[in-house]
Amino acid sequence: MSKPTILRGKGLAAAALALPLALLLGACAGGSSDPAATDGAATETVRIGVVGAGDPYWETYTEAAAAEGIEVEIVNFDSYDQPNPALSAGELDLNQFQHIIYLATYNVAADDDLQPIGATAIYPLGLYSTKYSDVDDIADGDTIAVPNDESNQARALLVLQSAGLIELKDGGSIFSTVADIEDGSKVNVEAVAADFTASSLPDFAGAVVNNDFVAKSGLTSDQLLAQDDPADESAFPYINIFAAKAEDAENPTYLKLVQIYQETQAVQDGVVEASSGTAVLLTTPVADLVTSLTDTEDSIRAQQ
Repeated sequence: MSKPTILRGKGLAAAALALPLALLLGACAGGSSDPAATDGAATETVRIGVVGAGDPYWETYTEAAAAEGIEVEIVNFDSYDQPNPALSAGELDLNQFQHIIYLATYNVAADDDLQPIGATAIYPLGLYSTKYSDVDDIADGDTIAVPNDESNQARALLVLQSAGLIELKDGGSIFSTVADIEDGSKVNVEAVAADFTASSLPDFAGAVVNNDFVAKSGLTSDQLLAQDDPADESAFPYINIFAAKAEDAENPTYLKLVQIYQETQAVQDGVVEASSGTAVLLTTPVADLVTSLTDTEDSIRAQQ
């Protein structure tokens, strides 16, 4: 097949300037951390919420943390709308599943102040198909699935626009929804839950699939038709992060856990492997992440 199209240009540039507003609601089972002791030394237990706890690198990560005297409990969630409310409610100590845009959208909608405390990686968002091997082969009138959470939906629509499959009103932005697709676009678009985009592929010509669900769904690079470009400057707000409560942003144990994630080679290798080689690993300064979050939140509020 032909190589996947790497998408640049005004779609991502517009994405960096505007954000959708979404009320993100969710809940999870409760729990609290208890101190433990190992060889007479206090071992702190830290609960970290993730989407995709089955990825092998999380076991590697918990082992690396334990070697540093920190007990980590990975708490799995099936959907993106749960880990932030759980963190805010104190049911988690940290979470690690989202990019800056998603966190900003949540903070504004929920009147919260969760903060990034470290970068993990940036992942391209890809269009996959089990029916076609090239984006140009997609037929007029075919239907493409996109995630239904608003920040990822808008990003997915920009991918489809850059691939020449749709046109968005006013060139598109992170405010864009399926309602902003211009009449006469080549394909139809249907929004489905992010965790169902990959499994819905038999019913669609293609689907834009979040990276969390690519490998676990058995998708391969041969089925990737197009993606956005994580190296583009306007992709900065899509950096994935560890998030904490604002009062815990300087917690030395939590910052140490970020360092362990970023500096343990086996963990980093596992992240890349779990992403089918697409993850771009990052150690972006926290101050830059906070600035991006603040700017993004201000952009959301300006649109209200």
